[in-house]
Amino acid sequence: MGYPVLGIAQSETPVVKYYESDNVTNQIPYFDNRFRIDAQLDEITMVFYRKSGTPPIILVRPDGSKLKINSLDKEKVEWFDDRTFDMIKIKKPMPGPWQAIGEILPHSQILVVSDVRIIVEPLPEIVLVGETIKITGTLVNGDKALNDPAFREVVNLDVDFFSSNNSEYDNFGAEPVKLTTFRDDGHELDEYANDGIYTGEFELDFAPGEWLPIYKVIMPMATRELRQKPIILHHSPLEVTVDASIDEEVNHFVHFNIDPTFVDPDSIILQGKVTFPDRQEEPFSVMEGKGEKRTIDVRYTEPGIHRINVSVFGKTINGREFRLVLPEFVFNADRLDEDFVSDNRPKRKKSVKEIAEDRELALQEELAAQRQEKLAQQQAEQEEMLIIIAIGNGVIIFGALIFYFVRKKRKSKANKS
Repeated sequence: MGYPVLGIAQSETPVVKYYESDNVTNQIPYFDNRFRIDAQLDEITMVFYRKSGTPPIILVRPDGSKLKINSLDKEKVEWFDDRTFDMIKIKKPMPGPWQAIGEILPHSQILVVSDVRIIVEPLPEIVLVGETIKITGTLVNGDKALNDPAFREVVNLDVDFFSSNNSEYDNFGAEPVKLTTFRDDGHELDEYANDGIYTGEFELDFAPGEWLPIYKVIMPMATRELRQKPIILHHSPLEVTVDASIDEEVNHFVHFNIDPTFVDPDSIILQGKVTFPDRQEEPFSVMEGKGEKRTIDVRYTEPGIHRINVSVFGKTINGREFRLVLPEFVFNADRLDEDFVSDNRPKRKKSVKEIAEDRELALQEELAAQRQEKLAQQQAEQEEMLIIIAIGNGVIIFGALIFYFVRKKRKSKANKS
């Protein structure tokens, strides 16, 4: 029986099994891990899987010389070792039968890495801020799918979004955004573990604008990129406003205003919760509605900070189902001062706007009364001053008259004597 040949044509399988001769020699991996390298190869990159934590393998060339991780020609050989595998790149490898020595896993295969890349479905035409999107992709080596679960230990599949730096959009000059790592482990949005379908979950919770998606296959000694066409990340289709009450017997009204540019308003469903100032939580949902506005009542419990968190479900204008999370909406509720509420006025009859107007009018009346009181006090002080001046003048005049008559009388007595 001959050795398997590692060829360079992409039509050939890039996964080559070790040579197996019979049941006896199969029990001795030292003699079984043999393979042949074709003379046409200028460069080869191979991955060998071994037991976790064991030392790196040793390669034996056709001429019997050994290739070890700690004694190699770094101009011709690159070697990366991990807990579970060795990745070795060799330039102009010696043609002929090679042998791998080490704790190589039973039924392991030599993975010849020639043209590893990722094939990913395109992103939706309409994507929205706050949306979570599921994207699937497959790994291929040449034209063959890479379905070996052990290869997950060899590569990372990442996606980054880069701003196109178009000054017409909000993300002009924004830093790159690392979104997610693809996974094939059956967790979160990945449906089946080790099925060769890698799943990425994108949370588009960054600035709207024009972004360039770049998918990366990151291996220990090489990186491959897939660049898709730029996408436009649109603003969230919902805006939240509130009519906050200051009356304990009047509810707050929270409005969700829907922009119909990219979504179908009639398809919008809301699921959320209100966190009150005392940190108690109350869930709510809006299951149906027509038009471009939804409103919920939030009971008045006490003044303070209220927080509203909402998930939105609906369809885009081209019929795609979406789900997104709105940024947390916060509003502060005040309390109406009882001094401005008449005892014989039923509170529930007044709207929030009317109550605020009453309070403003009462404040203005109070300020006017204060001004009037100050003016009257000033007038009283002026009158009192005039009286004091008049009395003072009268005393002076009276004193002068007394002095005049006394003096005149003295002169008359002096003349008679």
